Amino acid sequence: MLHNIFLLFVGLLSLEHVSFAEVPSSQIVKITETREYAERMQNFTRTNFEHLEKVRNRSIRVARSCKDLRDRYDEREDGVYYLTTGNGMLYQTYCDMTTAGGGWTLVASVHENSVYGRCTVGDRWSSQQGNNADLPDGDGNWSNRNTFGTVESATADDFKNPGYYDITAEDMSVWHIPNNFPLEFWNMEAAAVLRYHTENRFLRLYGGNLFQLFKQYPVRYNVGSYGDRGPAIPIVYDHGDKESTRMLYGPNSRNEFEPGFITFRAINNERAAMAICSGVKPTVGYNTEHYCIGGGGYFHPDQCGDFPSFDYDRLGREQGWSASREMTEAAVLLFYR
Repeated sequence: MLHNIFLLFVGLLSLEHVSFAEVPSSQIVKITETREYAERMQNFTRTNFEHLEKVRNRSIRVARSCKDLRDRYDEREDGVYYLTTGNGMLYQTYCDMTTAGGGWTLVASVHENSVYGRCTVGDRWSSQQGNNADLPDGDGNWSNRNTFGTVESATADDFKNPGYYDITAEDMSVWHIPNNFPLEFWNMEAAAVLRYHTENRFLRLYGGNLFQLFKQYPVRYNVGSYGDRGPAIPIVYDHGDKESTRMLYGPNSRNEFEPGFITFRAINNERAAMAICSGVKPTVGYNTEHYCIGGGGYFHPDQCGDFPSFDYDRLGREQGWSASREMTEAAVLLFYR
């Protein structure tokens, strides 16, 4: 039985259709061929009751964020933990306890289930109700208390937990992790397409979380013009750099933004709003649908979805306006601290 599970697990991780970012040697490395992967896989398929008991006992600790777990209980291990909201709701999420001092709480992931769908089922961060100007907010999940998904499937589907609106934070961290990549391997450096964090405590100016920030900067069709974007915050790279960030987007897009930032509530030439421009700040042109994610309920007919128009020319071939295959086929994980 265990052997069959192992074979199924390896099959699901087949890299035939998944691309990974370059490692420092500039040579593309298949994660399944690394020694670290083999060791982790061996540990994952072996039942370790001591470890299971340790993980299960985390539920008795009372903390509102991963930072609380680090500070109150000296937790230093990456993985799944239990948190409690201000109303006493218990939920599970992933804690990054190592990056830049640790204490980062995963609160959401944005996953594009099909770039060929246009605001269809699964586009929770834009609209599942079709491309409709009469529903300018779409599903409205950037500024409501809906929750969905599970932490273990955060790279295979959209995810949003109560921490998104419950935690009062100062900074953010963002990971771009290939679709369907298992939680146990997220923190392998070679697995990330892009990873970065902020360190200027910007969230204190906007209510302490994205729920409050997007109340101030609604992600809504026709809310303003392309000059009415929200804040653009400098980032510190944990994996990647400004040049590699540029290359993750299409050659036409590279003329419109400055890398080294995370930008909130960008508005394009057609007055459609997008929630986050990951790794970049729009400067000229404002065709942000090709390099920003999430959105309201209406776009140009060919642009609606969680990754609105990342496939505009030809998916994954880095031609014209299309984003790279690495970027298009990766989930965007959002953390607070």
